[in-house]
This record gives sequence, C-alpha cells and structure tokens, in this order.
Amino acid sequence: MLRYTLMRLGIFAGCLLVVWGLVYAGAFPRGFGDSNFLWVLLLSLVLSAPISFVVLRKERDRASVQVAQRVERMQANLEASRSQEDAAVDAADQAQTSS
Repeated sequence: MLRYTLMRLGIFAGCLLVVWGLVYAGAFPRGFGDSNFLWVLLLSLVLSAPISFVVLRKERDRASVQVAQRVERMQANLEASRSQEDAAVDAADQAQTSS
C-alpha cells in the first residue's frame, strides 16, 4: 500500500511540475490575483487522478489483494480468540456446576 501511495504522489508531483511550467509559460491561464498557486494545485490534481487510475491499475489491484488478505487474517484471529474465550467460559461453567 505504501508503494501505491508513493507512486500516486509521484504522479501528482510530476503533474504539478508540468502544470506549473505550462501556467508560467502561458499555455494555461493564470489564476486571479493570489489564487494562482491554488489554481495550479487544483489543475494538477484533476490531471493526475485519471492518469493514476489508468497507469496504476495493476498496483492498485495488488494493494487491494494485500488489504483483503490482511482483513481475512484479522477476522480469523478474532474468531479464534472468541472461540478460545468461549471454551474458557464453558470450562469455568462446567467446573462450577460440578462442584
């Protein structure tokens, strides 16, 4: 998941540099007054989202499988813990009724 996040940030940073260069070269319009930085950030975000969606598809699927496996392991551990606790409670109840 960290790898996917870093790759996504890299694509955003690349888009930010390209958009910044194009805005200052005059290919894209500048923002109004002091909003130029926000304009560049917003435009970079809008451009990087579909690029990330297409380019990182395999990495996103790989990360999704890892997260799903981790969730399944946690659920299995939780269920095992519950069954151990239930067995301990049942043993204690049987010991009390025997005495």
